[in-house]
Amino acid sequence: MQLRMNLLTTLLWFLLAIGILVVAHELGHYFAARLAGVKVLRFSVGFGRPLFSRRLGRDRTEWTVSALPFGGYVKMLDEREGEVPAAEAHRSFNRATVWRRIGIVVAGPTANFLLAIVFYWALFVHGVPAMKPLIGEPPAGTPAAHAGLAAGDEIRSVNGVETPSFQDLRLNLLRAGVAGGTLELALADGRSARLEVSPLETENLERDALTPLGIVRYDPDIAPVIGEVLPDGAAARAGFKRWDRLIAADGEAIATWQGWVEVVRAHPSRPLRIDYQRDGERRVSTVTPDAVDEAGKRVGKIGAGPHVDPAVFDALMTELHYGPVEALWQGAGKTWDMTVFTLEMMGRMVLGQVSWKNLSGPLTIADYAGQSADLGWISFVGFLALVSVSLGVLNLLPIPLLDGGHLMYYVAEVFRGRPVSERAMEIGSRIGMALLLLLMSFALFNDLQRLISG
Repeated sequence: MQLRMNLLTTLLWFLLAIGILVVAHELGHYFAARLAGVKVLRFSVGFGRPLFSRRLGRDRTEWTVSALPFGGYVKMLDEREGEVPAAEAHRSFNRATVWRRIGIVVAGPTANFLLAIVFYWALFVHGVPAMKPLIGEPPAGTPAAHAGLAAGDEIRSVNGVETPSFQDLRLNLLRAGVAGGTLELALADGRSARLEVSPLETENLERDALTPLGIVRYDPDIAPVIGEVLPDGAAARAGFKRWDRLIAADGEAIATWQGWVEVVRAHPSRPLRIDYQRDGERRVSTVTPDAVDEAGKRVGKIGAGPHVDPAVFDALMTELHYGPVEALWQGAGKTWDMTVFTLEMMGRMVLGQVSWKNLSGPLTIADYAGQSADLGWISFVGFLALVSVSLGVLNLLPIPLLDGGHLMYYVAEVFRGRPVSERAMEIGSRIGMALLLLLMSFALFNDLQRLISG
């Protein structure tokens, strides 16, 4: 029952996200067409059989919500698609100048970029909580360790690009590290560090691809005090309760919760003799961690979480907050950065420098929509901004059937002085359909692999 509710909730958030992004995109086409003097016959959210339809406005445009929610379209008056009354022929899309047609096509992706700017602006005006760009102790032998970085160092910029949060640090390191080479880091204490790195592993960029650099998030030491016990876990079966303080495992002292986790993970299905303290009294118990498969490796888990003093993590947090004018500038800059990053990753996929396994499809997007909504409106709006940028970039790709494909035809028309032939457009449409089906199939395959592998 709970699983069914979770799936339903995820689906609803996904449909809401797709609806917002598609409406914004198609409104871009709609308003551009109106400004260009082209008559709009239908504005549809979704494809297929109409579920809801109403005609509005002077032109009696049909506003429709259709059965298949994965996209939408704006249908304009066009003599190539049917008979047009002579009195309205001048309002046909095909009779608009090539520059007006270019404007109509570009307006859709542009609307997605503008929507992302608005979302980021709203977030920055409200204030976005974020982790400070602090790093943990670099593992021995990594580039970060060779560069002299240590736990608690705060990295303020990567190759001159500012990193106000750990998320920004991760993104900038990823962008700079995919190609390998020298990374120049500026630290908050005035020091600088230079990392000489090999190209990053790109098999799955959703996981922490920065581990080979030795860059890990700073986690403060947490006292080994139990704060939560899952009812069906090994800790509950062994009799542990909240506020129990762990002292030793098989005679080895435990100083932090992180140390306790390492011991448990190293002992799947193997009993551990635990010394602990409850209400000032020292006790002994035996717990056998459950064996769990994690990324192809068997690890131990007991179903318990630590008690964390909020003040410990409050000191590690910052807030990205700007006034209305500065927030607009920051929102535009964030949208530009994400656009460039998306194009860079797509280009590297084509060149074989980044694995195609990083391509995500509707199942992954739906999952992220549900997860971000669970975390609160700030996370959900940030998710919408990111996907809006991706949708804008995707639609500008020079693939027939996409906006970028039509733009390619119209740019060719500008240089040739005459429209591209119907035959060429027909062949292009077939190629575009094949490419889109291939991309969608590959993305769906990646989604299913992620679900199967967890």
